[in-house]
Formats: sequence, structure tokens, C-alpha cells
Amino acid sequence: MSETTPAVLRHDVEGVATLTLNRPGSFNALSEEVLEALAAELERLANDGAVRCVVLAAEGRAFCAGHDLKQMRTHGDDRDYFQDLFTRCAGVMQAIVALPVPVVARVQGLATAAGCQLVASCDLAVAARSARFAVSGINAGLFCSTPAVALSRNVARKRAMEMLLTGEFIDADTARDWALINRVADDERLDAAVADLTGSICAKSAVAVRTGKAMFQRQLRMPLDEAYAFAGDVMADNMRAEDVAEGIDAFIEKRRPVWQDR
Repeated sequence: MSETTPAVLRHDVEGVATLTLNRPGSFNALSEEVLEALAAELERLANDGAVRCVVLAAEGRAFCAGHDLKQMRTHGDDRDYFQDLFTRCAGVMQAIVALPVPVVARVQGLATAAGCQLVASCDLAVAARSARFAVSGINAGLFCSTPAVALSRNVARKRAMEMLLTGEFIDADTARDWALINRVADDERLDAAVADLTGSICAKSAVAVRTGKAMFQRQLRMPLDEAYAFAGDVMADNMRAEDVAEGIDAFIEKRRPVWQDR
């Protein structure tokens, strides 16, 4: 595929925006160009009130093979370059977390190193049964320090350390058991499984979903007492939304709610 084609594609259907990594020839490695394109698309999505959910997908046989090692080697031992690259990558990961709506990773093939970090940074993840996951920098003499940040916020400490210190692959079922992903689907049903999950999210009140994602991410950084105080404030404000009144009335009247904010 020509490098002049977009590094990231966007396709919107009924409130679901799909961002597709479009460098299958390099296993969708996070080159400078891919990171720049992802950052731009995420910035646009953050300001798009019509989007209810985002799917992060990839073309080809792999989801993402991590950083573009060939591109990195052309910069020798330029520490400033590497510092900037990892900072830009961290910015993309944090933009996913900060996005007002949920982000679902659609994973096929390999998700390695920063590609595994990408999966861990998404709110939810659905993987094909044939998918494989690893943080394999250790095999090349490089500890996956930045992927460790996202991985350790999903996977239990000792399991994260095992992945980071051995570089060994885990399969999709193990990734689900270890809480790196949510669901596993047969390869031919991957798109259907993603659609089931995004459909369920889009059927809910947009106000509740946006409120919930922002609240959930913020309370994770707080001590328990502060988290409860913050959650109480958020819930009290949420109770005043028109959708909550509609939802409670619909429950009492045994009917489907009609959300105000679609």
C-alpha cells in the first residue's frame, strides 16, 4: 500500500466512528506518521457531539506491532528524538482515555509492545480467537516501560510483570481471563461481536455514558474517601438530567425509555 494513502481511516455509521490503522504492510506499526494521524483524528472526535462510541481497528493480518523499529533505528542514539516519540505516543494513549465516549479495540492478529499498550488504553476490547498479545521489547533488549503503564492498569501486577519480563505471547482467551480484553469472538464473527458491544452502548443515554466514562477515569486516581465524595457529586448532578427522569419513568411504566440526547 502506498505511503501516500491515509495512515488512519475514519468511517462513521449511526453514531459509531471507526478509526482504522491503515499500514498493513508494516503490521500497522506506530510510526511517526501513524501517531500524528491518530492524534489528529482523536482531537476531531473529542469535539464531535454526534459520536456515541469509537472503534479502533486495523487493516491486514495484525492489529498493531508496536513502534516502527526500522524508523527508530535511523535515528541512532538520538535521545531527544526517542523522548519526543514516546511523549507523542503517550499523548495518543492519554487522548484515548480522555475521549468523552467509550473506545473499543477491535483486535485481530498480533498486538505487540505499543500495540498491546494501545489495546490496554482503550476502554473496552474485543479480540478474534486467533489474536495474540505480547509486550516483547525485552526480547530486543528494551524493557517496554511505556506499555507497562497501560498494561499495569488493566492486568494484575504479577501477570503484567510476567508479560514484561518474558516477552511471551498470550492468546485471546488468556487475555480475557487476565482482563486485558473483554470478549473473544470466532474470527469470522469479530465484526458482529464488536457491533453487539457498540450497539449496547449506543442504546444507552448519551448523557449517562459520557458522564460515566469521565467519572470512572477520574476516580481511579483518587483515594477511596475522595472517590466516593466525587462520585456522589457526579451522581447528584446526573440525577437532574432529563434522561434520568425518563429512564425512571420508563422503568416504573414498564416501557422502553426514549432518550432525549441521541
